[in-house]
Amino acid sequence: MTAPHVTLGEVLPERAVQNRLTNPGTENCSLCASRESLKMEPLAVTLLPGEERVIDKDIMYICPFSGPVKGKVFITNYRLYFKSADADPSVTLNVPLGAIGRVEKMGGASSRGENSYGLDITCKDMRNLRFALKQEGHSRRDIFDILFRYAFPLSHGLLLFAYLSQEKYEENGWSVYKPMEEFRRQGLPTDKWRITFINDNYELCDTYPTILVVPFKATEEDLRKVSTFRSRGRIPVLSWIHRENQAVICRCSQPLVGMSGKRNKDDERYLEVIREANGTAKLTIYDARPSVNAVANKATGGGYEGDDTYQNAELVFLDIHNIHVMRESLKKLKDIVYPNVEESHWLSSLESTHWLEHIKLVLSGAIQVADKISGGNSVVVHCSDGWDRTAQLTSLAMLMLDSHYRTLRGFQVLLEKEWISFGHKFASRIGHGDKNHADQDRSPIFVQFIDCVWQMTKQFPTAFEFNERLLMTILDHLFSCRFGTFLYNCESARDTNEVRSKTVSLWSLVNSDSTSYLNPFYTPESSRVLYPVASMRHLELWVTYYIRWNPRIRQQQQSPVEQRYMELLALRDEYLKKLEELQLTDSSPNSSHLSNSSASNAASPTQHINHLHTPF
Repeated sequence: MTAPHVTLGEVLPERAVQNRLTNPGTENCSLCASRESLKMEPLAVTLLPGEERVIDKDIMYICPFSGPVKGKVFITNYRLYFKSADADPSVTLNVPLGAIGRVEKMGGASSRGENSYGLDITCKDMRNLRFALKQEGHSRRDIFDILFRYAFPLSHGLLLFAYLSQEKYEENGWSVYKPMEEFRRQGLPTDKWRITFINDNYELCDTYPTILVVPFKATEEDLRKVSTFRSRGRIPVLSWIHRENQAVICRCSQPLVGMSGKRNKDDERYLEVIREANGTAKLTIYDARPSVNAVANKATGGGYEGDDTYQNAELVFLDIHNIHVMRESLKKLKDIVYPNVEESHWLSSLESTHWLEHIKLVLSGAIQVADKISGGNSVVVHCSDGWDRTAQLTSLAMLMLDSHYRTLRGFQVLLEKEWISFGHKFASRIGHGDKNHADQDRSPIFVQFIDCVWQMTKQFPTAFEFNERLLMTILDHLFSCRFGTFLYNCESARDTNEVRSKTVSLWSLVNSDSTSYLNPFYTPESSRVLYPVASMRHLELWVTYYIRWNPRIRQQQQSPVEQRYMELLALRDEYLKKLEELQLTDSSPNSSHLSNSSASNAASPTQHINHLHTPF
């Protein structure tokens, strides 16, 4: 349960004054905020516990759908909120500051033309915002300085909002993933695989978790030797084991072969031990990269496993492009969907972004991994460093193979395990609180993975316990910085910054209101392996995410079938409530003479649920 909310009108401007005292360099900015604060008016939007109001200002929002709209913008330490003054219907914006990627000044003192002076804001969630102000006495300086400061707190020595939040929930989301419990659920350890704590202090690999599963035959000294030959020390470790055939998915980084074609007998032997664990004839090594990129990586000391040195292994390149290609692809997609959808040449425009083509290649690679495992063959998966494409492939293959990960809580475990604990560089890829919008490390790798999951839910609508709302909530809070779940690049950095003790987990929010994230069509099937069709004909653009800011799209979001189903469920609940009330009336003292005759009919509402069927 969340703590009581407060309205924007109830917050005092203490934070602005405090900033002036502790950060003398921002005196003008904070003083302006303090003066503005004295004029603040109440607004009917609830603030989160720990959220404080900083400034509000009369402004013109240049709405790309309905033209210029007068109103007031409110900035807190968590969000930008805009409400129109007299538009009908009213226009509102509610943007977490974490979703802002870039803030720029639009026009100058000499700019001519209506609404040519103001602010341009580029967001990370597929939208841009433009605000205009009057050209008088540096009217935008205060709001620009404050927005820049609070949207990029780490660049200004401030804390991310997750550390300021005072939210409280019934559920503790940090307890969702317990590595030992998850490995036990998979049936580990076995006589072939053991759990090691060699990385307990992050000494073997500072971007890996502390608890790892490795071949039983490999000693701690073997692991240390192998780590010297793998990029960033990310040795092959077990991600998932098939209960029946004992085939495993192992993940790692590229071997450090280099231009001279170096060999490492310990690494070669280690992969041989992985192969022998379940008697796989040939160990399949899936290199996520295009072969030309893998060869090029030799120039920087990387490379791949050659057939001549890894003799009982076969190498398969999956042709998935790097983070820079994916970043440019999503940028092109944004260009054709925001603010207006490119109607006249839609199909050719969409094709030119190559976004769905990349989705296809990622899904296709994961299908190959899952298929090998189902056939009883163990696999090793890597890309360059093993924290981007590798995470996409292992987690999607595990989602196809293991129905537990298709449940609401199982999916949370999958993300915590394969993405968060194994060091996907969320901070670098998203740029939480960082003003450097042009950083070449930024890339939508995790967004792309969630898109792949959405494609699977569309092809198998009854196989997933969670719904689209969960996927969209995850992506919204990937950027928002409201929760600690996606902060920092790896576990060691989260430990150093005390994320678990000082921030709230996203899963606290989700699991305290789990019914909102459930798929009404879910049918559990424990042994079913899902093989989605990864052809362009069967993939579609996730319109309700990428084009959701367009008012025309927003009106069509829920499918009529799902809407009708939810209405029927609400009707059922209403009838059950009435039934309960009647039973209470029957059991009251005034109706005791009826108790015998009604006893046989006084079954509890839950007993009746089993007999309620909703025909379509």
